[in-house]
Amino acid sequence: MTTSDTGIDDSVRAELNRLRESIDNIDAAVVHMLAERFKCTQQVGFLKAEHHLPPADPAREGRQITRLRELAESARLDPAFAEKLLNFIIAEVIRHHETIATEARDADDGETSVG
Repeated sequence: MTTSDTGIDDSVRAELNRLRESIDNIDAAVVHMLAERFKCTQQVGFLKAEHHLPPADPAREGRQITRLRELAESARLDPAFAEKLLNFIIAEVIRHHETIATEARDADDGETSVG
């Protein structure tokens, strides 16, 4: 066993680096997947605003939470953690939808008050 200057065995350091590189790759994939998800939810927000639908859909959100908890269990991920993560994402999506709806209403008000 060879030990580096940090006091960690070189083989342990190599394994840590290998695992951390995998974690970094997974983190990058998660960010890209979230970006794609938010592109889709933004389109949903525009559609909802165009048709005067509410930003939140509690029934859909409940189904998604149930579905994600089941997926988490089958993946051996803590379902409570998965639910917290989804709730955070849903809150951000709703915030985006509210902004889109407000901007759409303001644009409509601007069109009707001109002239």
